[in-house]
Amino acid sequence: MSETIDLVKEINRLKKEKNAVILAHYYQVPEIQDIADYVGDSLGLSQKAAETDADIIVFAGVHFMAETAKILNPNKTVVLPDLNAGCSLADSCPPESFDAFIKQHPNHVVITYVNCSAEIKALSDIVCTSSNALKIVESIPKETPIIFAPDKNLGRYIMKETGRDLLLWDGSCVVHEAFSMDKLIELHKKHPDYKIIAHPESESHILDTATYIGSTAGIINFVKEHPNEKFIVATEVGILHKMQEEIPTAKLIPAPALEDNTCACSECHFMKMNTMQKLYDCLLNESPQIEVPGNIVERALLPIERMLELSK
Repeated sequence: MSETIDLVKEINRLKKEKNAVILAHYYQVPEIQDIADYVGDSLGLSQKAAETDADIIVFAGVHFMAETAKILNPNKTVVLPDLNAGCSLADSCPPESFDAFIKQHPNHVVITYVNCSAEIKALSDIVCTSSNALKIVESIPKETPIIFAPDKNLGRYIMKETGRDLLLWDGSCVVHEAFSMDKLIELHKKHPDYKIIAHPESESHILDTATYIGSTAGIINFVKEHPNEKFIVATEVGILHKMQEEIPTAKLIPAPALEDNTCACSECHFMKMNTMQKLYDCLLNESPQIEVPGNIVERALLPIERMLELSK
């Protein structure tokens, strides 16, 4: 059917008719980013989801992000173009195992990175994103022990930056662990005038090479502050679309991945599962819908609201 209709026109028509908003992550395919009402990182998307007056939220991202939007808007319809768009990091923290882990370490404040399931958020005291993780950890009294989950790489980065001793869950994102140090060194030798900028979910040996470390939005803002410089970007390659659009003078190269894929960069296949056709279909049919059980919504809402309050 996509050959016979103008998807951009039809999506915009349905959006208006149904009072829908399209929220998209920076790692989505360019055409989805271009049609979205808002493109952002996890923190920005959570903030937009919390304040929207739309009746339908179309979440062009992955499952845990749409769940967060549903927790913040339990009475609204939240749809995800592809229900199978998951997250390797969220999958690395099963709720039963994490619950047992918490019980083994009583008296710890539980801080979880937003890249986790609704069930994990419900077991947490406070949620964070890579944009506000340092601020949130530093808001906890120094004498209070902290469990940090699920991302061990982000946890190690926080420990290094704050000097705090965190009890880390052993989880990680396959995309941010896919950068090849050897290939990065080779690339930097070819382009010695390019600075390396990286997301804190990357492994520490990659972070040690970086001029700047920050969230997806942080990386974009850093390049905006240095619009005529050259960068090797160590995060999911989808970010380059918005960066190049907003900062056309910057020279950007994606950091190389271990695997020999077609772009030789690091791609999240879950993020790329959403397509314009699926976006149109889910808006047309108001399906697949994200459902979160009421008891989970109730328990997960508080740690998310604590994060949003601390992020103001």
